Amino acid sequence: MIKGFHHEIQILSWVLSYDGLHPPDSLAVTAAGIAVALSEVPNSKAIAGVRIGLIGDRFIVNPTTEEIEDSKLDLLVAGTDSAILMIEGYCDFLPEEKLLQAVEVGQDAVCAICKEMDALVKKCGKPKMLDAIKLPPPDLYKHVEEIAGDELVEALQIKNKIPRRKALSSLEAKVLNILTEKGFVSKIDAVSPTEAVTDLVEDEEEDEEVVVDGEVDEGDVHIKPVPRKPIPLLFSEVDVKLVYKEVSSKFLRKRIVEGGKRSDGRTFEELRPINSRCRLLPRAHGSALFTRGETQSLAVVTLGDKQMAQRLDNLVDEDEFKRFYLQYSFPPSCVGEVGRAGAPSRREIGHGMLAERALEPILPSEDEFPYTVRVESTITESNGSSSMASVCGGCLALQDAGVPVRSSIAGIAMGMVLDTQEFGGDGTPLIMSDITGSEDASGDMDFKVAGNDDGITAFQMDIKVGGITLPVMKQALLQAREGRKHILAEMSKCYPPPLKRLSKYAPLIHVMKVKPDKINLIIGSGGKKVKSIIEETGVESIETQDDGIVKITAKDLSSLEKSKAIISNLTMVPTVGDIYRNCEIKSIAPYGVFIEISPGREGLCHISELSTNWLAKAEDVFKVGDRIDVKLIEINEKGQLRLSHRALLPDPTPEKQNIKERTGYLVKEGTISQKALEKGKQKKTSSGSKDATTVENAEPREEKNSTIELTSPSKSKSAEADAPTEDKFVKKSVIPPKDVPATNKGRPKKSSNKPAVNISIKSESAVVNGEAKIG
Repeated sequence: MIKGFHHEIQILSWVLSYDGLHPPDSLAVTAAGIAVALSEVPNSKAIAGVRIGLIGDRFIVNPTTEEIEDSKLDLLVAGTDSAILMIEGYCDFLPEEKLLQAVEVGQDAVCAICKEMDALVKKCGKPKMLDAIKLPPPDLYKHVEEIAGDELVEALQIKNKIPRRKALSSLEAKVLNILTEKGFVSKIDAVSPTEAVTDLVEDEEEDEEVVVDGEVDEGDVHIKPVPRKPIPLLFSEVDVKLVYKEVSSKFLRKRIVEGGKRSDGRTFEELRPINSRCRLLPRAHGSALFTRGETQSLAVVTLGDKQMAQRLDNLVDEDEFKRFYLQYSFPPSCVGEVGRAGAPSRREIGHGMLAERALEPILPSEDEFPYTVRVESTITESNGSSSMASVCGGCLALQDAGVPVRSSIAGIAMGMVLDTQEFGGDGTPLIMSDITGSEDASGDMDFKVAGNDDGITAFQMDIKVGGITLPVMKQALLQAREGRKHILAEMSKCYPPPLKRLSKYAPLIHVMKVKPDKINLIIGSGGKKVKSIIEETGVESIETQDDGIVKITAKDLSSLEKSKAIISNLTMVPTVGDIYRNCEIKSIAPYGVFIEISPGREGLCHISELSTNWLAKAEDVFKVGDRIDVKLIEINEKGQLRLSHRALLPDPTPEKQNIKERTGYLVKEGTISQKALEKGKQKKTSSGSKDATTVENAEPREEKNSTIELTSPSKSKSAEADAPTEDKFVKKSVIPPKDVPATNKGRPKKSSNKPAVNISIKSESAVVNGEAKIG
């Protein structure tokens, strides 16, 4: 753009059509250049931009989105047909030589586009608004130098930023007061001879004619010299500010070229003092304070699960999330100003993106480290290169948080004075390492480079002059590499050093792999199952993927282990024949009980598989909450489990006596009468299965040494299964006779539903309806 054109210019770019293959951002640069070239805005040259990718050893101009995914380089180059104006890119430890080759390829492509644009402008371009260009008066530069020259030299020699800025601001106010209010009188004009001004005087006495020296006799009118003061010069405030800024930059550049020293006394390749420390914030997952000169960054790392990932808006239908992102904050206080803290500015977004892309190549893959990583860099003090300080501080904070980074990364900002002949130099550009804010503002280049000893991960260059050539860029890159090595060495001296392990306050994430077809078992209907697991165990989140990956995020190990066990049991593949011990009965149905063989996994034990004895109802023997052992005997087509408790019950001891002898013995001894048995059955029927009163309690025994009792189901099940006729006979032996009390007449007959009762003389335990009660 040509200087002196002060009209506001706005360039709007819309994506009207997108095929999903060709990124529109590089095209938008060229489109903006074409729009300006065709418009009335005065510009010196047309500009264009291209993206360069690297696949293998082949450079690709404007690669597609698919090619970018496989590319080792993402470079955006903008410039004219003769020079480079801006580069920005990200790569995976690319050597400087390879980067220069990519820039050369991009410059050739930009040159070709610019030539086509020039042809288009000749054909369709509008006349430029050259009459709107308004430059400050040329004499104003001399006046500003005359007023502030000596004081400006002294102010620029102040090393510290704040005192130097105060001195320059005070001097600017003085210049503005003189040139815009009081008026300026040059020292030369103030000491020059008095200018003669004609003064008409009438000669009253015509007879006397005296000619005084310096007067001219013009008859009756005499001309007398009258002294006149110089007229003060006034200028507009805008012009004065512009000129003062240019003069300040000129004096700074002159000092660098002629004196060989920068404003703070450093040489061109010298870096400011570096200090760093970690574990500054004890409660944060990771923190680091990086200080370089008067620039300081406080970097804080927070680890989380996928729910903390940053969601991005894009031009396609697929959702895009970032598991690593860096947020850069530049509050007004870091430069000693008062301002409103609101949404991130364009500058903050750009600096944060540059630092983020610089650190991204050193991060582990999601399989190695399943965390979402957030880095927050707050600039507490700034005097140049705060984005590169964010790179250094962010790297240390990542290590302090226990993130297994591949290597350390450092960043440095390079500056330049291109035209040295103006100040008596030999014309060779001067490259400066680790520039300050004033060197950035007054210099010709701001070149930020991040990486390690092996290569570059991110870079950004802005040119404030007509452009630079590849040899100059090569010199800057090589000098930046030496600067990075020095910074990395200083970062290794960090004290306290990075912790390099997960903080006790960081969440725990466990990744497990299950069969993809088991994911629905974890989620449940409408997500009910996964929500119940989270509520039951207290974990923060459970993330499932279609490929069978399950990620559990928890604050403590105990809740993590609980949820892990539940999911493992839910997704396990049971095998027929497996035995499960101490399983809880979760619910009872008329046809059986549902037993939880593992957390969240239930199976049905049919009523016929609950006992070797015949049961009318499952409630007669079991209740919800009881724990029993079961065996898996069948898996149906739907994956439902069929369990058996009877299969694990031991076989009863074979009876040595035949049934007749046992029955006769009972009748003969008369220890238990038919009436007593009937009375016991009445109490059993009225009180339920588990609370039934034993036979011994139904009728007190008269003989203390009696050995007659009812056997437990564990000793009689196999006998019943092996001798059905015996069961039938025993059932008959306990049927009450016709002289049963009247209270039993109204009871329904249960000839086919009465439990079998075996009578033995081996123990003193009583069993009613299959449940043992110790008397």
